[in-house]
Amino acid sequence: MLSFGGAAPIYLYAGVADMRKSFDGLLGLIEQAGMADAQQALSGAWFVFRNRRNDRLKIFYFDRDGLAIWYKRLEQGRFQWPRAPMDHSSITVDSSQLRLILEGIDLDSVRRRRRYRRSAASRVG
Repeated sequence: MLSFGGAAPIYLYAGVADMRKSFDGLLGLIEQAGMADAQQALSGAWFVFRNRRNDRLKIFYFDRDGLAIWYKRLEQGRFQWPRAPMDHSSITVDSSQLRLILEGIDLDSVRRRRRYRRSAASRVG
């Protein structure tokens, strides 16, 4: 079962990935794309990959005591990926945005209401 922790950063790979890749292959792709090094990948961040047809998705993450891969194949439809700036190999999203992607909701059509967010400087102390 996939459980969203909420605190871990989530990186969507901007390109397309070979869905035959497993643990070492995905870890190499993470390092090659500059999303994180091996040590950072073990810190709890989630890395999300898609195939060329956008109907398959893998989530790679460190789950307390080992690496885990969560895989989803759609029988109908496609995952909607947000656009990445031209010079970026990944897009950072939060857990609510990842849920929307998994549910098939286009992030471009969603309008988020303004909410209060504490700045990083005010959290220290």
